[in-house]
Amino acid sequence: MWTRGRRRSGRSRRSQVAARELAAHHGAGVQLWHEGRAAEASTAFTETFEGCRARLGRGHPATLAAAGNLAAARFASGDWQTGIELLGISVADRTRVFGRTDPRTLTAVDALATAYRLVGRIDEGLALAERVAEERERLLGPVHLETLTSQLGAALARAAFGDVETAIAVLERALADAEPFHGPRHEHVIALRSNLARCYALLGRSRDALATFDRAAADATAVLGRQHPETVALFDDMTHVHQPTWFYAIGRFGR
Repeated sequence: MWTRGRRRSGRSRRSQVAARELAAHHGAGVQLWHEGRAAEASTAFTETFEGCRARLGRGHPATLAAAGNLAAARFASGDWQTGIELLGISVADRTRVFGRTDPRTLTAVDALATAYRLVGRIDEGLALAERVAEERERLLGPVHLETLTSQLGAALARAAFGDVETAIAVLERALADAEPFHGPRHEHVIALRSNLARCYALLGRSRDALATFDRAAADATAVLGRQHPETVALFDDMTHVHQPTWFYAIGRFGR
């Protein structure tokens, strides 16, 4: 009995060490991702995914989380085709394990919608983006950050599709919901206002665009600083507010 117990204890310790190693790999990947080092994050997430799959199984929540992170990192690092393929697998696996409307599944669907939109597969991206936005608003409410993220994605997909008026309506409603609840200088509110300004400019509504850009740029400067890339991009966009063609690529790669 003592020998069997010691063996079990040894296996338990090895499992704990392996779990800590996997968590460390995942944490390193997340840190690299936040630093904008997507290719290096992809390597860390690959190690995490392979370790989780071997030790926990393909359908374990930790494995599915690692798979989704890996897919997003591969896409962000420039391997678009592989990234989209992995995102599709992530959606299928999470749907099978968690169900179609589980928040974890909707996160994967939202990522796939964004990837489709960015590479120009607008019809597919729009259909998925609007589905996620609707489900999240129903499940989480209109001011939840995940709902606002989806509303922004759906609006950008609409703009990329060419339906800029509808995109503006979505953004105006989301901004009206979000700002009183989160405040004007929340990052999601700034993102909604920035993209609303871009849509105004795309339609030639330069006066509305300039006023909206001015507010977004002031808030971004206060929160992020004048030299932050997002703030710089806002001021750059503001100088082109009378040139609708500057905003033609809204919602896609190329801006």
